[in-house]
Amino acid sequence: VQLVESGGGLVQPGGSLRLSCAASGNFVSITAMRWYRQAPGKQRELVAVITSGGSTNYATSVKGRFTISRDNAKNTVYLQMNSLNPEDTAVYYCNADAALYDYSTLASWGQGIQVTVSS
Repeated sequence: VQLVESGGGLVQPGGSLRLSCAASGNFVSITAMRWYRQAPGKQRELVAVITSGGSTNYATSVKGRFTISRDNAKNTVYLQMNSLNPEDTAVYYCNADAALYDYSTLASWGQGIQVTVSS
């Protein structure tokens, strides 16, 4: 299973960005999809998660500013990030659980994409 992220970059404080992550490969379906982030010198942290049914959960630090969504037909997850501040600067990683044809589940990671919030 391959996950390819896009949409990162440099944005000014208060601005917005939308990240996308598309899953491809040989699988039956994608179940939970998540966004993590890792800032320099810090541990990777879970930002948001969305189930196949659309239930969502967020880290306290992003609640009310970030929105996770998905398009199941495209096996794609999105992260709309609003009111960005410098503390949101990090490499953002997509993570997904894929149901395989042998009835196992495979957790996969994207390569990461840089988000920098700076004036």
